[in-house]
Amino acid sequence: MSTEARRAPFPPRPAHDPAPADAEPQVEDEPSVFVPRRPLERPRETRPPVPEARITAPPPPPPASARFPDAPPAPNPAETTTRLRPVPADPESAVPVPPPPAWSPAPDPALSWNAPWPVGAFGQPEPYEEPVRGPGPLARLRDRTGVAAVCVVLGLGLMGGALAGSRLTGDDGDRTADSGFAAAGSLWHNVPVDQIFPPTVRGTGAGPGGADRSWTRIAVAPDTGCAGAFDPLLARALAPVGCARLLRATYTDATQSHVTTVGLLFTKADPAAMAGLAARFRTERLDRRTDLLPLPYAAKGTPAAGFGAKQRASWTVSVLTDAPVVAFAVSGWADGRTVDTPQPAPDAVRSGATSAPAQAGLGNEAQGLADRIQRRLRQTVSPATEKPS
Repeated sequence: MSTEARRAPFPPRPAHDPAPADAEPQVEDEPSVFVPRRPLERPRETRPPVPEARITAPPPPPPASARFPDAPPAPNPAETTTRLRPVPADPESAVPVPPPPAWSPAPDPALSWNAPWPVGAFGQPEPYEEPVRGPGPLARLRDRTGVAAVCVVLGLGLMGGALAGSRLTGDDGDRTADSGFAAAGSLWHNVPVDQIFPPTVRGTGAGPGGADRSWTRIAVAPDTGCAGAFDPLLARALAPVGCARLLRATYTDATQSHVTTVGLLFTKADPAAMAGLAARFRTERLDRRTDLLPLPYAAKGTPAAGFGAKQRASWTVSVLTDAPVVAFAVSGWADGRTVDTPQPAPDAVRSGATSAPAQAGLGNEAQGLADRIQRRLRQTVSPATEKPS
């Protein structure tokens, strides 16, 4: 049986002739024709029209006075002050409220979005400058070579001029030194005593702590030989250079509490002998030994009348190499007090020295006066190079 035959419905049964229950079904020989059935049409529902909705604004809320009858009245916008908190009843406990700022800083126009961008900040190339190149290594070498050659030529010219000048004048450094050394050796009989031992010697900064000193001459010893002027050991140490003449003078300070004898021993030695003696004093420290002291010149009728060997408190001895001279000075108290152990002037002038001569400034007296007399001696020999102080 075909599909259409299976799907064909059975013909309707007549209403007036019901089929018996035991009747057999009838089978038609010819196939029935399939007639499609129209779908049932439902009637359309009609709904009542919906009225057009209108959007209206909500009604305004009632005023606060209507909702809250007991609320305080709204603040007046015209008021310029704003209270942050209610003012208490007690005026003393009220906290003052700062007034609002009178002005506010205006914004920086450079930070605005409308401000112009700086030139070259975005999208524009930075200006390019060609680097400055110096001269090459060969050029620098040529420059240095030329400068060196010029210096060599100038140096040779100066040396040649100096040699020619010395030959024309017949003078050189050694002859000048020898002439000055010889001139210093003859000062004892060519120069007045007041020029060697002036009546007043000023010592700027020669005292303890850099204080100024002033010495007045009270006696001048006659120019004699060296006998009785030194301790025996010191006289033996000075014997190799000989004794041509000895000059001495005694000074006192401004308070006349200290006395100092200063002397110049003019020797018979040459520069080499003086240099050897100076080296021996420096190496063996002969100027620090208490058994190698010069003797003072005690003039009668002066504050130095009682200035003897036992009153020596400090001393100094200097062997000059630019003149045949040994300079020395010895100091003590003017009241004649004795000193058990004298102290060298270089040790007495040191900071922190606690000996009696150091505390009294006797080391400064001997060292300061001896230095000034030596400067005057050199100034007399060579006025252009030395100036007395």
